[in-house]
Amino acid sequence: MMRYLVYTLVLVFALSFTSCASRVVVKEPTSVTVVKKLPRQYKVVRVKGKRYYFFNGKHYRKTRRGYVFVRV
Repeated sequence: MMRYLVYTLVLVFALSFTSCASRVVVKEPTSVTVVKKLPRQYKVVRVKGKRYYFFNGKHYRKTRRGYVFVRV
């Protein structure tokens, strides 16, 4: 009886390590183009409560460095 209890505990202990495995996906960083100043023809639009700057068919987001192109 004791042998089965030990085998069961070892089995549960061994299986608990495999459930803690996590998968990490690493993406290469994309190149980001920062626009320092938008042209005068830009329009401010709101998408899902966030402010974006729209010009020439593209949406931009304001950052400390300037404006960055984003997909909306």
